[in-house]
Amino acid sequence: MNEQVLQKVALRYRAIFLPVDRDGLTGPYEPTVPLMAFTARLRENGYCVSEELLHALAQVPFNTLAMITRQIDEALGVELNWMPLVKGWDTPTGETRMDHLITFLANLFGGEEAGLKGTTLPCGHFIPEGTFPLERYNGCPYCGTLFHTANFVYHGQGSKLKELRLFTLEDKEKLFHNLLSSPTPLDATQLDSLKLLLQEFEVPDNIEIPMKETVMVVIQKSGEKNQEAAVALGLRYLKTPTDILRYFWYEKTGQVKIIEPKHLVAMAQRANRHHWLPADKSEQAAAEKRQELKLKYDRKHCRMAATWLNAVPMSDELAAENMNAKRGMWVRMIHALRLGEYARKKGFEPLAAILDTFYRQDYNTWQGLLELSQKEHRADEVLTILSTRPGMFARCLFSTMLRLGKDKTLAAFETVTDTLPARLLLSLGNAADGWFDVERTRVARPITGGTHSVPPHPLLQLYTEEERRDMAKAVNDVYAHTMKKRFASQSTTAKTLFIDPRLYDIPVSVGDRSSSIQDTACALQGTRFPVEGDRVRLFMQWGKGLPAQHLDMDLSCAIAMKNGKVFECAYYHLTAPGAKHSGDIIHIPDQVGAAEYIELSLPELEKSGARYVSFTCNAYSNGALSPNLMVGWMSSAYPMTISNETGVAYDPSCVQHLVRISEANLSKGMVFGVLDVARREIYWLEMPFMGQTVHDLNLKTMEALLKRLQEKLSIGQLLDLKREAQGLTLVDAPKDADEAYTYEWALDPAAVATLLFK
Repeated sequence: MNEQVLQKVALRYRAIFLPVDRDGLTGPYEPTVPLMAFTARLRENGYCVSEELLHALAQVPFNTLAMITRQIDEALGVELNWMPLVKGWDTPTGETRMDHLITFLANLFGGEEAGLKGTTLPCGHFIPEGTFPLERYNGCPYCGTLFHTANFVYHGQGSKLKELRLFTLEDKEKLFHNLLSSPTPLDATQLDSLKLLLQEFEVPDNIEIPMKETVMVVIQKSGEKNQEAAVALGLRYLKTPTDILRYFWYEKTGQVKIIEPKHLVAMAQRANRHHWLPADKSEQAAAEKRQELKLKYDRKHCRMAATWLNAVPMSDELAAENMNAKRGMWVRMIHALRLGEYARKKGFEPLAAILDTFYRQDYNTWQGLLELSQKEHRADEVLTILSTRPGMFARCLFSTMLRLGKDKTLAAFETVTDTLPARLLLSLGNAADGWFDVERTRVARPITGGTHSVPPHPLLQLYTEEERRDMAKAVNDVYAHTMKKRFASQSTTAKTLFIDPRLYDIPVSVGDRSSSIQDTACALQGTRFPVEGDRVRLFMQWGKGLPAQHLDMDLSCAIAMKNGKVFECAYYHLTAPGAKHSGDIIHIPDQVGAAEYIELSLPELEKSGARYVSFTCNAYSNGALSPNLMVGWMSSAYPMTISNETGVAYDPSCVQHLVRISEANLSKGMVFGVLDVARREIYWLEMPFMGQTVHDLNLKTMEALLKRLQEKLSIGQLLDLKREAQGLTLVDAPKDADEAYTYEWALDPAAVATLLFK
């Protein structure tokens, strides 16, 4: 068993994995010198341990303690380079655009060789006298190349310790089962954790995996160890041709969602556009992506696909209809996987029948029948067709209510609510108020990435404000009634329950997909973090494990004022009201990466009339955000130091939230937090956008996403529905409750989903 892998996963749930028996930890323990040194190191990084974990740590050898320390240091990036471009950057250098212009002209005319006074730096650039104060820089202020790196960070300045708890092998197996059986899509952190756990555990024979995206990961990781096991899992879980297409496309692109080739090409093209025309590589990137997406499979994969498609438990017509939605992709796949050849072999007659029906197009599609009924205004027939596919009915419920009327549509919808996944019902309840409000901007998060604002539906103008409110209320009533009925049907022996008050500030994670990995603590989008002191320090670190090269990532923030003005703190504007930037690094050093910071002063923001501050990171270089880029923020009631000699300002004990960009990310920019200045709270969210700088951020879209997160049903509110439906009594302490729902329990979104949506 690889304890390092299990340790990495445990840390994401604020825990430490130890191969001990929890029942044997009741006796006295003797603290050892290595244990005391270990806990001291934890405090330096902002952690403390629970009493149970302390008992368990006393039983493990010192080399295990050393391994755990290394794992925590790696997750927090302690050993990376945290030196920014400017020393003591809380005092502005006073550089201006004129300094850059003068330096450009001086280099253009020959610098020292032309007799100009100044300094030639190791990067080759000449800095004229009277421009940049070179004694304040760790590198070239003109081209953003670092000449030095730092091998230290600050420790122990944090004012609040985060408690680590014990994870045993039993806890790991429970987490593994929760991830597999989660009825909601796994986010990037959960998917990565599942991949790691699949290296250590086998998929149980009796477990149901409801999410297709999870199935793809399970089959792919199992296939790395045993090809026959992957084939067997495919026969077990892949029930439609679309499932099979999704798997092979996941193997090809690494995306668990089916994103068509034209969209992937377009995204590669957009990600490689550049403000400076000579640096634009959009056409080259598009051509490379087309070449990359060309299909070529060996015989092993061809037979696997043929075996799966041959065993699909559907009629020929239904299978062909299922394939029709992605017809263009299927035509390519059939050719690349040689399915026509296998269809002529003995034993593959069902495959031959499916391909024959698919090519002859001798079938009707559900979508075609629906559109025909809508075109001919046959309302009853439309509702009957929609009722045959409850999931599609839920996705078009609001617009159908506008076309066919509230009462008639909801009466038909209520006949199928018992068959719907709870995540769809919850999504309807969360979206109803905003969807029927003509004054609200709606937000769409397509699978191709990015975030877009959507105008109100044009038919909303035909209804009065009162009628629109009645529609939203009716949807919420259907949702609440259905969920209470589901909770009431769950058998329980509990009489009391405890709900942590913090759960009322955490929205239920439905529909908020992410492409970032949280290595030090899981938090659901919309979680609010209180600011303890007067300062918030944003940080970004990128380039870990990469050779020295040009790789320009930018940390920025947008400050929205009460009067409607917006100020930006970025590489082109190092100071703004209440904000200071550490300088723009364009070329990273070898292997250890580089860092940028922004310091926010809440008193100054309040004095200047700021409403909120949006935290963003962007890829100014061609392509998407660099994989393994780390962003987050620090907060502490105590002062946080900035080095006057190196500019290092990172302290892991002050880190309030940290995320890492995964390789599945496709966007150039991301909003990773919003500071509400008046409430002194930071909302964790993830809003991708295809912008090269913070100036490309659509603030109205960001505001709409933030409002949607604020209005989402919280975990606490959902537990209140459970309490009412099951007649449970609320108690004030977890030890007094038959069922206790704590903040630590909510750190595992898969456990939340499994409990609330089973």
